[in-house]
Amino acid sequence: MTARIRRLLAAALVVALLPAGCGLPELTDLPLPGGAPSGPGYRVTAEFTDVLDLVPQAAVKVDDVTVGSVEKISLAGWTARVRLRIDREVELPANATAAVRQSSLLGEKYVAVTAPTTEPRRGRLADGDVIPLARTTRGAEVEEVLAALGLLLNGGGLAQLRTINQELGRALDGREPAVRDALRQLDEFVGGLERQKANIVRAVEALDRLSGRLARQRQVVGEAVDALAPGMTVLARQRAQLTSALTALGELGRVGTRVVDRSRDDTLASLRSLKPILEQLVRAGDDLPKSLDFMLSYPFPPNVTGAIVGDFVNLAITADLDAASILANLVAAAPAPARAPATGARAGGAAPPPTAGGSRPGSRPGGTLPDLPLLKCLPDLTKFPATWTPPKECQLPEGCVLLKPGSKVPVGGLILPKGIVPPGTAFPAGTELPVGTILSADCILPVTGAITGTVGGLTDILGGGLLP
Repeated sequence: MTARIRRLLAAALVVALLPAGCGLPELTDLPLPGGAPSGPGYRVTAEFTDVLDLVPQAAVKVDDVTVGSVEKISLAGWTARVRLRIDREVELPANATAAVRQSSLLGEKYVAVTAPTTEPRRGRLADGDVIPLARTTRGAEVEEVLAALGLLLNGGGLAQLRTINQELGRALDGREPAVRDALRQLDEFVGGLERQKANIVRAVEALDRLSGRLARQRQVVGEAVDALAPGMTVLARQRAQLTSALTALGELGRVGTRVVDRSRDDTLASLRSLKPILEQLVRAGDDLPKSLDFMLSYPFPPNVTGAIVGDFVNLAITADLDAASILANLVAAAPAPARAPATGARAGGAAPPPTAGGSRPGSRPGGTLPDLPLLKCLPDLTKFPATWTPPKECQLPEGCVLLKPGSKVPVGGLILPKGIVPPGTAFPAGTELPVGTILSADCILPVTGAITGTVGGLTDILGGGLLP
């Protein structure tokens, strides 16, 4: 009895001392279960197919750090909805993931919220957001692992694994180098595919675009295939004829080859015979088409067609009746001393004596200039100077000089595009000079009444008898 009284007194003393000492803690000062912070936060709902034995007030962790707690667990159809309260200072992306995990083998369950690992972060997780089923998972339970192990150990597959292992050993026995080489080649092949991944993706994308375009043009492709059907039917009907034609074409090719081989020498000889003719045609140049143009209006030049009207020809004459000019022309047309002809000069012989009347053999009536001694009155064609002045004994007009091809053309000068001196100059017509030689204006003979005023008929005009 004494001991019982003693215990009662001690309890009464403790109760009496409590109000005067430290009091009991208020309920609001107690920490939340799971160690979650009690400050302000935002709420997020996560959807799970199975939350196992997760309970309210369980911890919410980010990188194994408790940042919130589970407020409520509800059911919507076959989906569990877990409302999470997360500390406001914790920033998570809008596409964050959630998983139900276990702290240890027999520990409590908690919800782990992490940033996505398969895609970049997007936005920020805010109050009222929902983490859908596509971004939530759960860990395996110890019971599930033990059940699977028990199924395997209780005749579920050990015997089969042993058989597979034995057969695999027999198949690889003695073939280790070949298998190793096959694995190395497979590794190189996979590495090549990895290096070409971008090209393969582009090819697949291009194939996808092509398939989409063909799909959009399916009707056009179908109409084209339908339009080909009649043509293919005709080709099928004429297959025998086409085969015969191709066979005959092959035979023709063989015959043609034999003909060409046998006539090769004759063909080459004919081409060699044509070579001089072609060379002469090339040398003729523009002369041939010009002569063909002249043949269309022979015996008149091509430009005479504008002067022919019916059965008569229009002729315009300009006459200079100045007495002083006429006397000057008569004096200028006086017969000059005879000189050696061009043929004699080329041969190096002396000029024949002049005949009576101041003319020479072969000269035309009217007193034209005689041929010049070309050996003295022409420059050395192999060393043509820039400017060549004929000697005085040539009796050429004063100021008559020859300029080297390419020189500046003086006023009134004449260029010899073919190197042949035309009629009407101080040099004999037909004299050959370098192509492009330039004659000064003094080398061109003036057209005077004494030279052109020869009386003659139509035949003289057509034959050129009235011209020097």
